[in-house]
Amino acid sequence: MKAFSPNTGPRAPGGNDLKKTGAEILLESLRQEGVDTIFGFPGGAVLNIYDTLLRYSEEVRHILVRHEQGAVHAADGYARSSGKVGVCLVTSGPGATNTVTGIATAYMDSVPVVILTGQVPTMLIGNDAFQEADIVGITRPCTKHNYLVKDVKDLALTIKQAFHLARTGRPGPVLVDLPKDVIASSAEFNYPAKIKMRSYNPTYQGHAGQIKRAVKLIAKAQKPLIYAGGGVILSNASKELTSLAQKFSIPATTTLMGLGGFPGTSPLFLGMVGMHGTFQANMAISHCDLLLAIGARFDDRVTGKVEAFSRHSKKIHVDIDPTSISKNVQVDIPIVGDARNVLKSMLKFFEEEPAQDWAKMRADWLKEIAEWVKSSPLIYNSGPCIKPQFVIKKINEITKGEVIITTEVGQNQMWTAQFFTFTKPRTLLTSGGLGTMGYGFPAAIGAQVAFPEKTIIDIAGDGSFQMNIQELATAVQYNLPVKVAILNNHCLGMVRQWQQLFCDRRYSHTLFEVVPDFVKLAEAYGALGLRATKPEEVEPVIRQALALRRPVVMDFVVDRDECVYPMVPAGAALTEMLLI
Repeated sequence: MKAFSPNTGPRAPGGNDLKKTGAEILLESLRQEGVDTIFGFPGGAVLNIYDTLLRYSEEVRHILVRHEQGAVHAADGYARSSGKVGVCLVTSGPGATNTVTGIATAYMDSVPVVILTGQVPTMLIGNDAFQEADIVGITRPCTKHNYLVKDVKDLALTIKQAFHLARTGRPGPVLVDLPKDVIASSAEFNYPAKIKMRSYNPTYQGHAGQIKRAVKLIAKAQKPLIYAGGGVILSNASKELTSLAQKFSIPATTTLMGLGGFPGTSPLFLGMVGMHGTFQANMAISHCDLLLAIGARFDDRVTGKVEAFSRHSKKIHVDIDPTSISKNVQVDIPIVGDARNVLKSMLKFFEEEPAQDWAKMRADWLKEIAEWVKSSPLIYNSGPCIKPQFVIKKINEITKGEVIITTEVGQNQMWTAQFFTFTKPRTLLTSGGLGTMGYGFPAAIGAQVAFPEKTIIDIAGDGSFQMNIQELATAVQYNLPVKVAILNNHCLGMVRQWQQLFCDRRYSHTLFEVVPDFVKLAEAYGALGLRATKPEEVEPVIRQALALRRPVVMDFVVDRDECVYPMVPAGAALTEMLLI
């Protein structure tokens, strides 16, 4: 993009070149932060920003979404796939409140997003003005921090702080609320080169003494296990994690958010752990004598019955967020710090330990795990209908894993986690903590904007896809070749599965009596629609879709009765799995 002259356009009142309007200060601040893309939807309160944005169009690309929730999810997908801070811009009132689900999604999964919301003029705040909402109050529980800017002189510093908070420590969403009169006012523009916040000092280096204690425990362990979460990906620690596992023959399992943080092709990888984790992962975590948790938060989907979770193990917990340590499960050695830095220190301290044949030392443990793999592998029963697992395996096979996958939430998400092999970080984008239906498609749009040449596929359910299906117009408008693979079972599959297992097959309001023709709907938006109703049609449809550089919706009509197994019922121990 061409360089933009900061003094291009009308001067601020008084003719002082150093003075800029709030809108100019905002755009200049975003420029300083390296922002090249904004996902947004205009409105009255942000009119001045959008007017100014026209002059920055060579530097800052604006993607016009069709719903504000889509804007946040797209910024989220952009951030997760690229590692940069995602940015979205919306108007006041309903525009701002429409972002809340997306903000909560990013908050639960520690995604760096800056949300810019318009607000009514400062003198009208609290007067129930047209399109007024207390978005700062509303989002306080689901943002890392938020701001209401009351003076244009504070705007540049606020933006600097917002980006600093969003990308450092445990990342997360930061909201900046911008009253219309503040944006219209003028002030001198001085963007801080550095930022220091007295009350905010994340710990990046782990305590050396704690790390040494951890290394000695790992060295002595007969049955160690790595339990890695999304923090490994956020800290770019997958290389160090893999090195630790391989050098010292330690098997590894990951959370849903951690998939891709450890190579899925490694013989040491046991698959995902938890409610729909693999048999071997759940058994290993239940029988290990040492559990090394890195960038994971022991959430209920992983632990199952907390009292029964990994009862025989010593536990080491590495996390940059001190509030996450011993929050759900008590640990023996807490280490606060960046996962990558801590793992580097562990590898260094291991050099001081007596040399051992680690593979021989852990041979019996790896043999025990191999027996679990053999006894209960991840399988499904084929039949005349298309099985959803078959679709996912075919996508994996055809793409050779060289693709970014997003998912919606439900059965489609779990089958993807089980049957797609993730070998690299930032290649699975999914809503883990909040479980947000409608996340996957706009997130795929965000990832496609970040990586125009890569193949991006959203694996969806027919229920989830309809929640933000309007973003097809966004994909078509900007010629974003996102692919959608709908596992269409004409129902809310995961809820139906629970009703089947725990409500004696009383399917209360989970079966869709009306399902749109997704092929015709895709065509109505200007995308291509393809359909497969038989197993032999699956591969040709996938290959046809991947051969085209345009948005494609693939409608796979799958077996409604198929369920996700293994499954740990809510409140049960990880060893109490329901198997196929």
